[in-house]
Amino acid sequence: MSVQPGDKVRYLIDGDAIRIVAVRPLSELFGMLQYDGPPVTLEEMDEAIAEAATSA
Repeated sequence: MSVQPGDKVRYLIDGDAIRIVAVRPLSELFGMLQYDGPPVTLEEMDEAIAEAATSA
């Protein structure tokens, strides 16, 4: 289960099943998502968010 003594865990209840998963620190997630395109500005991000919100 990749859980060691002293690790923090979270219990997830899904219907009749209970899953126990290790809580990973945020520092372990750094670099998990790769993006090879050009840099995106904050304005472009805001525009994309606004566009997605209005089309939903």
